[in-house]
Amino acid sequence: MAKNLRLKAARAALDMSQDALAKKVGVTRQTVNAVENGDYNPTINLCIAICKALGRTLDELFWEEEDSK
Repeated sequence: MAKNLRLKAARAALDMSQDALAKKVGVTRQTVNAVENGDYNPTINLCIAICKALGRTLDELFWEEEDSK
């Protein structure tokens, strides 16, 4: 699983810390860190909560583009 740089960038664009996002969506800062680092695959409910908190869509933050070959 790759790092989620789009999530990190969206959070940074709002000047929001991992801790602030975690509190907003009801998880620990460590969970947010694990999602950003690709160490944890969040549930769909957590994905939706993160998207709402950051004002982004699931496609913008979590949809993985397939390599076109």
